[in-house]
Amino acid sequence: MDINAYIASGILELYVAGTLSEKENEEVYTLMQKHPEILQEVLEIESAVVKLTASVSQSSNTHILKEVQEKLNLNTGTSKVIPINKTKYNWVTYTGWAASIILGVGLLWTTQQNNQLKSDIKISETQQSILEQHIENSKNSLAEANTLISVLRDDNILQVPLAGQGNFSNTFAKVYWDKASQRIFLDAQGLPAPPEGKVYQVWSLKLSPLTPTSLGIIDDFMTDTNKIFEIDNANESEAFGITLEPKGGSDSPTMEQLYTLGVVETG
Repeated sequence: MDINAYIASGILELYVAGTLSEKENEEVYTLMQKHPEILQEVLEIESAVVKLTASVSQSSNTHILKEVQEKLNLNTGTSKVIPINKTKYNWVTYTGWAASIILGVGLLWTTQQNNQLKSDIKISETQQSILEQHIENSKNSLAEANTLISVLRDDNILQVPLAGQGNFSNTFAKVYWDKASQRIFLDAQGLPAPPEGKVYQVWSLKLSPLTPTSLGIIDDFMTDTNKIFEIDNANESEAFGITLEPKGGSDSPTMEQLYTLGVVETG
């Protein structure tokens, strides 16, 4: 994904203005969690909008429209970009900032109609709360990424590829087994979304005789962005498998729904 092109597209300004669909809002929110530069851009856009709305006089609607025209250079017949920050925003698109300015005018209209500034303050506090949550989510994602990087770089970590089985030969997964801390990191990116009412269940296997031990279900598969799951494993595993089971999991694996299987290489 070209992050710079996405930022320059104007969609982040529309997100701030609240004019995107619910699905588009969810997509932007997901990308903000994955890409700190996109989150930072949203923060700066919101800050610029607040400054813009504060700079426009509240004396009359005519004056508001005049200020908007000046910001967009409509009085000259040209569509120039708006230098909100001369060192930063000389590339912002007309469409995105038009949406942001509409948001600012809307805030001023509310203020005039109610003859108070408390409405703007409440809106700002709400936006700040949302953005603080975005930042906290990003910090958590960064911490998880750093943990995974340390695992990948550890020579003592066993890597166990899990290949697709039977009718599910196009699926795959990978286990990173940290025996010292008795945990695995399961990379389940190669698994499709489970059907409604079904969950993936992870198994530790002894091979002779075949003895499965459940390591738990992945009930947050759909909400986890990177599809990497940390799972406790105190077993002397000889293999790992993943099956599709009814919601809540099963006492023993449904072999007809065995999606992936991988044997731990020894020696």
